[in-house]
Amino acid sequence: MRGMLSFLLLFLLSKKAMTGQQLAEELEKRKGEKPSPGTIYPALKQLREQGLIKETKEGKEISYTLTEIGKKGLKDAKEHFVRIFGGVL
Repeated sequence: MRGMLSFLLLFLLSKKAMTGQQLAEELEKRKGEKPSPGTIYPALKQLREQGLIKETKEGKEISYTLTEIGKKGLKDAKEHFVRIFGGVL
């Protein structure tokens, strides 16, 4: 799951804004395992530093959304994924 985590996070955030906890719970539903905070938050930090996502703080809660760069990055990643794995599926 670790290799695909950034892609999955971008994909989930393309649907709606989510907190780190919500993202972890959604990943657990889809993949059968819940990433630890030590896995998910560094990945979110890296995506934020790359300008792909942004944080919005409301009280103690931080939610994440895609930036325009993140939307383009996700689109490019989907196309790359299809090129690589399209023949396998």
